[in-house]
Amino acid sequence: MVYQHFTLVPSLTAAENLVISRADVPAIVNWADEHAALEAFLETTPFRVPLDVPVSGLSAGEKQKLEILKQLYLNQRLLILDEPTSVLTPDEADEILGLLRGLTDAGELTILMITHKFREVTGFADDVTVLRQGKMVGSRAVEGLSVAEMSRMMIGDTELREPAARAKTGDAPVVLELDGLRADDDEGLPALRDVGIEVRAGEIVGIAGVSGNGQSELVEVLSGQRDLEAGAIRVHGQAYAPTRQKMDAFKVFGLSEEPLRNVAVPRMTVAENLAFRSFDKNPIATSRGWLRPGNMRSQARRLIADYRVKTPSTEEQMENLSGGNVQRAVLARELSGDVDILIVANPCFGLDFASVAEIRAQIMDQRNRGSAVLLVSEDLDEILELSDTVLVMLEGEIVFRAPIAEASRQSIGHAMAGGA
Repeated sequence: MVYQHFTLVPSLTAAENLVISRADVPAIVNWADEHAALEAFLETTPFRVPLDVPVSGLSAGEKQKLEILKQLYLNQRLLILDEPTSVLTPDEADEILGLLRGLTDAGELTILMITHKFREVTGFADDVTVLRQGKMVGSRAVEGLSVAEMSRMMIGDTELREPAARAKTGDAPVVLELDGLRADDDEGLPALRDVGIEVRAGEIVGIAGVSGNGQSELVEVLSGQRDLEAGAIRVHGQAYAPTRQKMDAFKVFGLSEEPLRNVAVPRMTVAENLAFRSFDKNPIATSRGWLRPGNMRSQARRLIADYRVKTPSTEEQMENLSGGNVQRAVLARELSGDVDILIVANPCFGLDFASVAEIRAQIMDQRNRGSAVLLVSEDLDEILELSDTVLVMLEGEIVFRAPIAEASRQSIGHAMAGGA
């Protein structure tokens, strides 16, 4: 099994990670012999990684290769790959899947790949099986199967919301300005390095990048979850700090990744979660600050209907909703008023096809209404579909920026790999 998240020991070298994966590691390791054996092993594989570099110093692509090499080193012949390209650039993904395809063609491996990306299925798989709500709904040979047919298998009778047309916005003013932002990660090391971004009214600025290059820290800074070490945030030219009062005054809303961990309380009800923005305002609160539960539930019912949130009732605990419905509920709360700035991070990660279509359409709707949207996503297809302007973040810096008309999958992927 090669998991979506790496299972390597970061402080050990690639060679040490390979050796300790064996069941027969001697009490005293003869490293000269082990290195010679590992070099001979690498000569028989399609991958190469530097053996003496700590895993923490490897790129995401090299780490993924090492995870696969570990299974080959253990003489495994059936590989289960769980979203194997989620942390790779497009070029790295094509390289690794192409080399694995070669091993299967040679009869050396059998691979079961779990993926949500059509291009990986059509480009590298022999057969595809579609699961919907935990049940197998179809299995076909990939040859001769169109993307449209796969889509129908995935969604069944569910009606997909059509994507909103991209309205022309003209030369709009800058609404959100990030100027020289610097912040540290949890280890005290630089995570953001002089990040400068401008987002105009009616514009979606998409930030692409391989996971772990400062995107999460940027969103945490903008949502008040991480301290800003240096730099300035301005909204409509005025100094801004991400406090509840400022967010309300400047109409800044957002959807962080992992919403049940970041922007919702799992064991509070749907109605209570939907009221986080308005619990202290009329009509939910009295002039003395007392809650009106009936009004809170009434507002929740309206938002649930408007945003098609599937829940047994307004009193259901948030943690009992599906991932897509948690996202819908949070978006319902964040988009229920006038929105000047919308900050979203990986809004469709792990969601079903219908939920993805709905949430992307809601984001585009906000853009068309004149909101300034900052979209941080590790899904390059999402960036290409929604963005007006594309940026790439690498090692905490913005290393690429271009209007969507001048950007391509190849140029963005090249920048993500450090080639810009």
